[in-house]
This record gives sequence, C-alpha cells and structure tokens, in this order.
Amino acid sequence: MEEHSPLITNDAVVFGLLMAVLAMIFYTAASKSIFFQKFYRVVPSVLLCYFIPALLNSFGIISGEDSNLYFVASRYLLPASLVLFTISIDLKAILKLGPKALTMFLAGTLGIMLGGPLALMTVGFIQPDLLGVEGPDAIWRGLATIAGSWIGGGANQTAMLEVFGASSDLFAQMIAVDVLVANIWTGFLLYWAAKPEKIDRFFKADTRAIFELRDKIAEFRAKVMKIPTLSDTMVILGAGFGITGISHIIADFLAPFISENYPSLKQYSLDSTFFWIVVIATTAGLLLSFTKARNLEGAGASRFGSVFLYVLVATIGMQMDLGAVLDNPILFLIGILWMIFHIIIMLIVAWIIKAPFFYVAVGSQANVGGAASAPIVASAFDASLAPVGVLLAVLGYAVGTYGAYLCGLMLQAVSGG
Repeated sequence: MEEHSPLITNDAVVFGLLMAVLAMIFYTAASKSIFFQKFYRVVPSVLLCYFIPALLNSFGIISGEDSNLYFVASRYLLPASLVLFTISIDLKAILKLGPKALTMFLAGTLGIMLGGPLALMTVGFIQPDLLGVEGPDAIWRGLATIAGSWIGGGANQTAMLEVFGASSDLFAQMIAVDVLVANIWTGFLLYWAAKPEKIDRFFKADTRAIFELRDKIAEFRAKVMKIPTLSDTMVILGAGFGITGISHIIADFLAPFISENYPSLKQYSLDSTFFWIVVIATTAGLLLSFTKARNLEGAGASRFGSVFLYVLVATIGMQMDLGAVLDNPILFLIGILWMIFHIIIMLIVAWIIKAPFFYVAVGSQANVGGAASAPIVASAFDASLAPVGVLLAVLGYAVGTYGAYLCGLMLQAVSGG
C-alpha cells in the first residue's frame, strides 16, 4: 500500500485535535439529551476516545507513526497518572483480590503461547506454502517476535528478534500485525468493561472483592472530598510530575547499569528504561498512600490521573491503521486467529474458576498490552482499579522472554523449519 503524508503533521495541532475530540466525547457523554444518553448506553465513551483517533489515523488526517505524542504520553503522563491513582489506593484491599487475578494472567500467557502455534497450524492447512520455509523470512520467526510483545513487551520482542533472527522486512510486517490486532482486542475490552455484568452472570463469578475495593475507595474519597484550591492543584501536579522526574533519573541510571554489568537480566526486561519508570512511579505512589499525601485524593488527584490516562488512550488509538490489513492479509488472519485462541483459553479458565470479567480483561491486557494499556482497561471498570493492571503488567515483563521462547520453539515445530 502506497504511503502518504498525513494531512496534519504538527504535533501541537494534533494534540489540540485530540483534546478537542476528548472534550466533545465527555461533553456529549454528560449531556441530558435523550439521544446521547441512549447512544452512550450502547457505545462506552472510553471506546470512542480510543476509536476516533484510530479513524483519524486510518484516513490519513494524522499519523501515529510520525507523531511523538504517544512517547510523551507514555513516558510523562502515564507515570504521573500511576502516581495519582495509587496515592489513594488501599494496598491491603488489592492483595485481598485473591489468586484468581494471577490465575487469569497466567491463563492469558498460556493462551498466547498455545494460540500462536494453533493459528499457524490452522492457516497452514489453507496455505501450506507458509510452512517449511527456511531462512530469516520464515513466518514462524516473525511470529515469535509477536509472542515476545504479547506476553511481555517491546524489550521481550527485541529479544525474540535476536534469538530467532527474523528478517527486517518480516519484522516490520509483524509489528503491523502486533499493533493492529492488539489494538482491536483492546477496543473490545474497553467496550465490555463498561458492561461486565452479563459476562459475570454467565461465569457465575464472585465479584464481591472487586466491589468492596471500589466502594472502600469511593468511601474514602467522599470523606476527604473538598473544593480544591490552586495550592492543592499545584501540589497534586508537583507530586505526579515530580515523582515522574525522579523515576526517569533513577531509570536512566539503572537500565544502562544493568545492561552493561548484568546482561543476563535482559531476559527479565530489567535493562528497559520504560520498565523502571513504571515500576518506580507505581512504587512511589503506593508508598505515598501510607502518608498524609493520601488526602490529596480529596482535591482530585485521581481526576488528574484520569485526564492523563485518557490522553494516553487517544495517543494509543492513533497508532492503529485499519488500512494496514491490505498489506499482507494472511498475516493478519494468523494474528486474529491467534488472539481468538488466546481469548477462548482465557474464557474457559474463567468459566472453570468462576473469575470475574475484570480479571479476564486485565489479565489479557497485562499480557497483550503491557504497562501502557493494562491500567487503561482496569480503570475502564473503575479508576481506582488501575494499579491492579500495572502490577500484573510488570509480571508480564518478567515471564515474557521465557513464554515467548517456548512459543517460538512450538511455532518452529509446527512450521517444520
């Protein structure tokens, strides 16, 4: 497919457009108009925040690939939002959510590991020439890099590229499959996150622990709520961005230090700057939750966190190019089947252990989306639940290389390469 320059290339204009889109969505979502009330009962506002930028990108109005907005949102706004979300969290209550959250995360990992070989085997029956290919252009080598991304993250994906040696052209195609299929699935999760009750009833899930955590945080917010002053707002932003700055300082030292002195730790993504930024920001927020800083929630700490997170949602959405499917449809077919197998395995496990849909959604996104989007899906259920997504996503970085490597070996066996 021929590439064209986007209509808008100035990031200041793109950011203004995205903010206008977000403002329009939230304005209409709060409208008392019967039309909009009915519309948003069917289409969740968070899905529009994600999908409209995706359409703008797909139609060439803006370009997620050429813009730096996602980098800014993920490196500056995401860590600040994690601080502001976790500052009021009840860590003991999160731990009381129990083992089902971890079980569903591991089920998601298993779904990725088995889903890839199953998808390649299925499509291989339709198009046998995909199998048995030798050399760096063998499809299975590229699929192994997707496994690294979907179980862990970018660092794990790069590790699989090095281990299995996919060609640069094949890797570029796999990145397109990775981003588009993962983003479509994120869209589905955001849709159902607004209405999980039907799925929970089907699973006969016990959602009491989730509701208790949500209600406990809501009760705390009501108790400390006040009209924020300018001082309150400055302190909130100072805490969020100040800790973000500290996270960057430490991460900029730790990541290269580990890379140079402890190269064996690369398999755990411990040489990733982004990994440390997320971990440090979340940890600092949790530590502040044991201090008087917790009362900043009354002046709207999580509201600012939500603003930052929705900007991130929009910048993630603008990474999706629906037209990319036309480049190599068979690869996208493999990717979609792979995701379907992942979903089926997760739903079977959820049905067996009667897990709430919240655990399914966050467990899946902690694998597929990682630390950037797992808290978005978690907060789509309730803003107070965002840290649960972060904690599981961090676990994904740790197991990503092992799971992806085993998946790569299975893909190789299916391909016969």
